[in-house]
Amino acid sequence: MPLTRLTAFARWCNEHGIAITDNQLCQFSLFKENLLDWNTRINLTAITDNDEVWQKHFADSLTLLPLLPALSPNTLRFIDVGCGAGFPGLPIKIIRPDISMTLLDSLRKRIFFLEDTINRLGLLDIRCIHERAEGLAKLDNHRNGYDICTARAVARLDKLCTWCLPFVKPGGLFLAMKGPDPLDEVDEALPVINKMGAEVVEIKHLEILPGLVHSVVVILVT
Repeated sequence: MPLTRLTAFARWCNEHGIAITDNQLCQFSLFKENLLDWNTRINLTAITDNDEVWQKHFADSLTLLPLLPALSPNTLRFIDVGCGAGFPGLPIKIIRPDISMTLLDSLRKRIFFLEDTINRLGLLDIRCIHERAEGLAKLDNHRNGYDICTARAVARLDKLCTWCLPFVKPGGLFLAMKGPDPLDEVDEALPVINKMGAEVVEIKHLEILPGLVHSVVVILVT
């Protein structure tokens, strides 16, 4: 990876208040290389341009960091539902190794890629589960078992809430990553959200780069 891309990503992290070490930069670089290598054999991502991987996958994922609780004596349990090629959960785990991370996806080939990447990066306290969300959420050690749940580009918000909110413990958050204008989806999902004992507390609009904006619907489970 050319030094300029690493430097640009490190600069982006610094501008967004994200502390990143040289070792973590190397982990991101290895992640990118493994992603593009596996993508020649299985369909993981339509984004294959080097710069866009760093911007639209890595930087995009890390915009969730300010919404997470800071370091604490209790390990933060985090589940990424429908994680695909590991976004946003795997980049978050690289920056926050203190988090106990679960990556959930229904396609076994993606799980094989994630397990290989995790092994190459040397990450600990991170697991990959091949299962559908509605099935896993019925199990006692997963239902109401997580402080944070997230999903990115998986489904409309009303459907996401039926899959994701059962994972979140009272007082925890569901962070739904959406496009720049999620208001129609939020209005559509409100009956489901209210019925499931949760509430929308905030819609954060996050600028990744000039002209590249997404939103995060922050839902609190009460």
